[in-house]
Amino acid sequence: MADQTTNSIAFVADGNIPESPPPATETGVVKWLRDNLFSNVTNSVLTIVSLYVIYLLLASTMPWMLNGVWNASSLAECREILAGKSGACFAVLTERWHQLLYGFKYPQATEESARILGGLLTAEGYWRPNLAFLLLIVAIAPVLFFDLPRKLLLFTAVYPFLAFWLIWGGTILAPLVALIGFVAAAYVFQTFGRGSFAVGFFGAVAAAFAVWIIGGALIPEGASENAMLTAVPSRDLGGYMLNMMLGVTCVSLSLPLGIVLALGRQSSMPLIKWICVIFIEFVRGVPLITLLFVASVMLAYFFPPESTVDLFLRVVIMITMFSAAYIAEVIRGGLAALPRGQYEAADSLGLDYPQAMRLIILPQAMKISIPGIVNVAVGLFKDTTLVSVISMFDLVGMIRGPILASTEWNGVYWELLGFAALVFFVVCYGISQYSQWLERRLATDHR
Repeated sequence: MADQTTNSIAFVADGNIPESPPPATETGVVKWLRDNLFSNVTNSVLTIVSLYVIYLLLASTMPWMLNGVWNASSLAECREILAGKSGACFAVLTERWHQLLYGFKYPQATEESARILGGLLTAEGYWRPNLAFLLLIVAIAPVLFFDLPRKLLLFTAVYPFLAFWLIWGGTILAPLVALIGFVAAAYVFQTFGRGSFAVGFFGAVAAAFAVWIIGGALIPEGASENAMLTAVPSRDLGGYMLNMMLGVTCVSLSLPLGIVLALGRQSSMPLIKWICVIFIEFVRGVPLITLLFVASVMLAYFFPPESTVDLFLRVVIMITMFSAAYIAEVIRGGLAALPRGQYEAADSLGLDYPQAMRLIILPQAMKISIPGIVNVAVGLFKDTTLVSVISMFDLVGMIRGPILASTEWNGVYWELLGFAALVFFVVCYGISQYSQWLERRLATDHR
């Protein structure tokens, strides 16, 4: 009887059974391969075919790269070292790296490098563009990463004038007068723009031009000859440095101009609207290379006869106009994507048009437009290589011109063009990754 009672009592668990490890096919590399490469028959076949194509590419290119020659003074010497074997002649990069990066006329080691910095930044004396590039990283950081202190934006505002003096040299009075002109324009706009936007805007323009005219007249003649830094004409700029300068300058200028064009196209004033529409449609319908030829040949006729407008400035104007037209359409799409309730909310708060755009409408539209703006910026940076067709020796212009035209390296193509592709890919990939990080940070898909 006691045994039957004991056997009738239910078993109560007083602990958990130890967890068993998952199957080997559901963890680690095996699981990743099954989920991503071999999830079904179609994906398995495509994976095998892709791996075979990659094998063929690597089998033909890796020996060529691994047998590359890095120390030689000419293509003929490279071929002698290779002795009939397949191999790259990377010696052209080690021999002409300074021309690929800085052009073939930019000042190298001069007395100023020893006098100012002792030539510590580079043995060749290219410390001026190198320092400008390092300062660019510092200046652009508070714009790209908004968690940094806002006080750093003061250096961002000063950087364009400092970079101009470092790269072009000459007297520091010219960029200083330009900076004072912008400061005066900002002060006038802040003072008079609160009552009327138009009065503040035109007053700021008048103040800037007044400072520039008066300041330019006060700069003594011969100041550039006695300056701390040797003056460098724009025709001596070249290499990848020229591509970076055009890309950074044109993107920075085209973004605010594109915003103005997008707002002007949606304006209720017919004159302003049709001016913006005609400008955008005309520029978008003309190839960039045509605008560059216009900048090289015809744009100087639109300036006063006595003025000598630098070719770099003319190219910046044309590329900026071209990029601004595309950015305007991207931003217009962002404005159109906003619900009408956002505009009505701004009206209900009693905000005028500038306040509504600055505080409510534009922040949301810009957030939506991030992918499109980055796409235009990447395309613009790559299009800076087109300046080689108007005799500006950028990176591609240096390859097509002085380097391949020399008897030592005539016939070296893959090494030089591969280097150009690599440096452009690094910058464009960095821009793309930043765009994706910014989209995740701002959560553009959850408005």
